Amino acid sequence: MSGVNGGNETRSGTANGAGAGNGADGRNGANGSAGVGPRHVGIIMDGNGRWAEARRLSRYDGYRAGTDAVREAVECAADLGIRVLTLYAFSSDNWRRPSGEVQILLSLFQWYLQQETGNCERRGVRISFLGRRDRFPPALQREISRSEAATRTCDRLLLRIAADYSARDAILAAAARLPAGDASTRVDFARTLTGGSGDLADVDLIVRTGGEQRLSDFLLWEAAYAELVFTQTLWPDFTRSDLDSAIVEFRRRERRFGGIAACRERPVPVSVASGAASAGRRDPAPDVRMTGDRASGAG
Repeated sequence: MSGVNGGNETRSGTANGAGAGNGADGRNGANGSAGVGPRHVGIIMDGNGRWAEARRLSRYDGYRAGTDAVREAVECAADLGIRVLTLYAFSSDNWRRPSGEVQILLSLFQWYLQQETGNCERRGVRISFLGRRDRFPPALQREISRSEAATRTCDRLLLRIAADYSARDAILAAAARLPAGDASTRVDFARTLTGGSGDLADVDLIVRTGGEQRLSDFLLWEAAYAELVFTQTLWPDFTRSDLDSAIVEFRRRERRFGGIAACRERPVPVSVASGAASAGRRDPAPDVRMTGDRASGAG
């Protein structure tokens, strides 16, 4: 499992991040959460093919190298105290790729589970899958079920692997499961969407490697207030240092969840007020300024 998703593979610009806030439930507070680490991190693993091409290797070699980056990311996330790590392994749109490449990806996916399930179990990492399974070969379906069963009691880190996954399809399917006429809340819908784990539905941070700056149908509902960090690093080159850097960037940001930073009113200077009165003019409006932020904006 090394990650692949739709879109052109181009390289431009420099590593950067963008985004604003997370959590419809505001669990980190509406007045900012600078310094607080992310609870749920999603990674769009992109750039395996370009990594291989730059080294005159096959695309298989690129995806195979990407599995090493997956292993390191999982170990690092557990060490950093991240509670949920969601990896975008295979988009539903990736079925459009050449059949030979799809077979390579599915074979590596199965191989990764065979190799890493035991390691995950020993490290307290629970494996869970989101997306369709019915289109996978029976052997891969069995391996997915085996991995989930073997790690079901682990509670140090929840590793969610998005495979044959489409966020739009997942939202449609969840909406169809709601009872007719049911007045569901956002929390209710989130629990339906995630199969009961609504408390972990919101994503705090999404990292995309490879230089592209889009979500590519990944966790669209859950990422409503996610912080976004985009890096030029190709996925096989992604290391613990890169994840550390993304989390440092996350902690620097003030997350307002649609609110505004704390503000204070400054009284109108006496000289201004008295001068306006003596001139027969109306008093000016109070000079209200924001501390550390603008008075308006989307949060």
